Amino acid sequence: MKWLAIIIGVLGIILTAKPFFKSANWFIRLGDFPRIQVLLVLLGSLVLLSFGFDYQNIFDIVFALSLIICVFYQIQAILPFTVLHRKEVQSARDEIRENDISLLIFNVLMENDNYEDALRLIERYDSDIVLLAEPDDVWAENLAPLKEKYSHTVFCPLDNRYGMMLFSRLPLHDTELQFLIQDDIPSIHTQIELPTGRSIALHGVHPRPPMPGENTRSTERDGELLLVGKAIRESNLPCIVAGDLNDVAWSRTTRLFKRVGGLLDPRVGRGFYNTFHAHYPFLRVPLDHVFHSPHFRLVRLERIDDACGSDHFPVFIKLSLEPDATAIQAKPHAGETDKEEAHDVIGVALEDNRYGKLSFRRLREKIAKLKHKISRKK
Repeated sequence: MKWLAIIIGVLGIILTAKPFFKSANWFIRLGDFPRIQVLLVLLGSLVLLSFGFDYQNIFDIVFALSLIICVFYQIQAILPFTVLHRKEVQSARDEIRENDISLLIFNVLMENDNYEDALRLIERYDSDIVLLAEPDDVWAENLAPLKEKYSHTVFCPLDNRYGMMLFSRLPLHDTELQFLIQDDIPSIHTQIELPTGRSIALHGVHPRPPMPGENTRSTERDGELLLVGKAIRESNLPCIVAGDLNDVAWSRTTRLFKRVGGLLDPRVGRGFYNTFHAHYPFLRVPLDHVFHSPHFRLVRLERIDDACGSDHFPVFIKLSLEPDATAIQAKPHAGETDKEEAHDVIGVALEDNRYGKLSFRRLREKIAKLKHKISRKK
């Protein structure tokens, strides 16, 4: 029993320690993901260790203390995504609801062929915006009937699992399909005109994750997110960032992205809303996200427990753009260290993928160009 406790406990300790390393290597960065699972492993090890614990054995004492320290570290990492934490986004006020907007985001899984189920789900939720990740040409063809309800669309179906499609019943302006870091990874940047005439910015992203055989480091994913975050920070428009970010809500990169972009997470204080993997409950983590500026309050947030054959669950969210929300919901602050780190990550990602040696001046020009395209007012 004790040897089993030691084996799984050492595994838990190693997985707890991995995120402390700043390396972009996929093997290290994947340690950001299984916080909940690692916590369960650590607790299991403590339970097993208790059956044969020797209070006079130094190893047992040191090992138990190490497990307890790791348990508390994992708890503090995931605690914000429980009802025990203060909500980061306040609930909408019933008397102010003239600028509501609803979104359905869904990684459909390119190989999935349950097109009719996906159509029925989209029609059932009847959201203002539908953002889909991983569609190829076959998906685009089978979802064409949605154009009858959603007259404003952005299509970029691809056969590399990184296609994107956007359907909107609200008018879109200044729409740009961008390949920010890698030439085969698109992102959608547009302005949405609400029924009252107000404009908000929407950024749909699906960066490539760090994983063996595809992308051996997280630099490209991190660089794309931080590049969007810097552009958002310099814009005055209310904005929403949505999509499969291929990163978890509690990772170092996501928390840095939130600070750099001045964004809030409506899940904080409400729950995990784990969206992946739909078929293996024990492996589930929150990969599909909706972040937004402090201009919005939350009306409704739901993980839809019908994957329609995909490996991701869809997410439905309804937000209310409210004039006094920014006075109540503080904008996250990025310090000088955060800004320097974001600059370095973006610079390396761009340098290695598209732009050769990148000077600070060229980086500023790139961010200014993106900001102008996706966030300028009409």
